[in-house]
Amino acid sequence: MIIVSRLNDTKIYLNPHQIEMIEETPDCVITLVTGKKIILKDKAEEIVKKIIEYRQKIYRIDDTNILIREHQS
Repeated sequence: MIIVSRLNDTKIYLNPHQIEMIEETPDCVITLVTGKKIILKDKAEEIVKKIIEYRQKIYRIDDTNILIREHQS
Protein backbone atom coordinates (compact mmCIF):
# COMPACT_ATOMS: atom_id res chain seq x y z
CA MET A 1 0.00 0.00 0.00
CA ILE A 2 1.05 3.58 -0.56
CA ILE A 3 0.05 6.57 1.58
CA VAL A 4 -1.59 9.47 -0.27
CA SER A 5 -3.41 12.64 0.86
CA ARG A 6 -6.94 13.72 0.02
CA LEU A 7 -7.57 17.42 -0.63
CA ASN A 8 -8.49 17.91 3.05
CA ASP A 9 -5.10 16.43 4.10
CA THR A 10 -6.64 13.15 5.27
CA LYS A 11 -4.11 10.34 4.73
CA ILE A 12 -5.35 7.14 3.13
CA TYR A 13 -3.68 3.87 2.21
CA LEU A 14 -4.16 2.97 -1.44
CA ASN A 15 -3.49 -0.34 -3.15
CA PRO A 16 -1.48 0.65 -6.25
CA HIS A 17 -2.53 -2.56 -8.00
CA GLN A 18 -6.07 -1.16 -8.12
CA ILE A 19 -5.10 2.02 -10.00
CA GLU A 20 -6.25 2.15 -13.61
CA MET A 21 -5.36 5.76 -14.42
CA ILE A 22 -3.92 8.95 -12.89
CA GLU A 23 -4.90 12.38 -14.25
CA GLU A 24 -4.14 15.98 -13.30
CA THR A 25 -7.12 18.23 -14.10
CA PRO A 26 -5.47 20.31 -12.30
CA ASP A 27 -6.26 18.26 -9.17
CA CYS A 28 -4.90 14.74 -9.18
CA VAL A 29 -7.68 12.27 -9.94
CA ILE A 30 -7.05 8.54 -9.55
CA THR A 31 -9.43 6.16 -11.26
CA LEU A 32 -9.51 2.68 -9.76
CA VAL A 33 -10.21 -0.49 -11.74
CA THR A 34 -13.68 -0.45 -10.15
CA GLY A 35 -14.41 2.92 -11.76
CA LYS A 36 -14.29 4.77 -8.42
CA LYS A 37 -12.47 8.11 -8.59
CA ILE A 38 -10.40 9.62 -5.79
CA ILE A 39 -9.23 13.26 -5.79
CA LEU A 40 -5.86 13.72 -4.14
CA LYS A 41 -3.59 16.54 -3.02
CA ASP A 42 -0.50 14.65 -4.20
CA LYS A 43 0.81 15.31 -7.70
CA ALA A 44 0.68 12.50 -10.26
CA GLU A 45 4.48 12.38 -10.46
CA GLU A 46 4.72 11.90 -6.67
CA ILE A 47 2.22 9.05 -6.78
CA VAL A 48 4.08 7.33 -9.60
CA LYS A 49 7.31 7.56 -7.56
CA LYS A 50 5.54 6.02 -4.56
CA ILE A 51 4.24 3.18 -6.73
CA ILE A 52 7.73 2.49 -8.11
CA GLU A 53 9.21 2.49 -4.57
CA TYR A 54 6.45 0.16 -3.37
CA ARG A 55 7.00 -2.30 -6.19
CA GLN A 56 10.78 -2.22 -5.68
CA LYS A 57 10.16 -3.21 -2.06
CA ILE A 58 8.01 -6.22 -2.88
CA TYR A 59 9.84 -7.43 -5.99
CA ARG A 60 13.52 -7.81 -6.70
CA ILE A 61 15.63 -9.37 -9.44
CA ASP A 62 18.34 -11.87 -8.47
CA ASP A 63 21.75 -12.37 -10.11
CA THR A 64 20.20 -14.45 -12.90
CA ASN A 65 17.64 -11.72 -13.71
CA ILE A 66 14.81 -13.79 -12.27
CA LEU A 67 12.03 -11.81 -10.63
CA ILE A 68 11.58 -12.82 -6.99
CA ARG A 69 8.62 -11.76 -4.88
CA GLU A 70 9.66 -10.67 -1.41
CA HIS A 71 7.58 -11.76 1.57
CA GLN A 72 5.99 -8.88 3.40
CA SER A 73 5.88 -8.88 7.17
